[in-house]
Amino acid sequence: MENTGKRSPDRWPPNMVVCVGMVVLKGEKALFVRQAKGHSLEGEWSIPWGLVDDGEAPENAAIRETREESGITAEMDGLLGIQNLPKPGWLGIIFLGHHVDGEPTPDGVEADKAAYLSLEEMNDSKDRFEPWCEWIVRRVLTGKHTVTPCTKDNPYSPRRSFL
Repeated sequence: MENTGKRSPDRWPPNMVVCVGMVVLKGEKALFVRQAKGHSLEGEWSIPWGLVDDGEAPENAAIRETREESGITAEMDGLLGIQNLPKPGWLGIIFLGHHVDGEPTPDGVEADKAAYLSLEEMNDSKDRFEPWCEWIVRRVLTGKHTVTPCTKDNPYSPRRSFL
C-alpha cells in the first residue's frame, strides 16, 4: 500500500502501546529496581517503568510506576526523551525526576529489590542491568543529557506540557 500521508479509515485510531519510565535522582545516585522472578527482564536492574493506563497522562503514569515499584515518591523535573522500542508499535517516554520521600522498597511483584546506585556502584556491580536503562542512567549521571522542563503557562492547564 502506498503511503500517501492520509490515515486509512481501518487504521484509526492508531494502535500504540506507551511505556513510561523515570530516572529518579537522589544526590549523585539514580533509582533502580531489580525485575522480579517471572518478569520478562527477570534479574535485571532497570529504572521504574511500565504502561500508561487508559485515560492516564504519561507523566502521571511515570510517577505512579515509580511509587508502585520502588516505594519512592518522586517529583518530575522534565522530559528526557522518547524512544521507539524494539517491539513495533511500542513507544517509550522517559522523564527525569528527583527524590521527595520514602526508602527504596520493592513491591515484591514486579520488583524484588530497589536501590539508589552511583556510577561507581554500577561499575562495581556483578548484577545485570537492562542495557537501555543503564545507558540512560549513565548519560544522566555524567551530564550527557538534556531535559525539557514542564511549561507552566500551557493554555491546556492543568495538563502538563514539555516544550
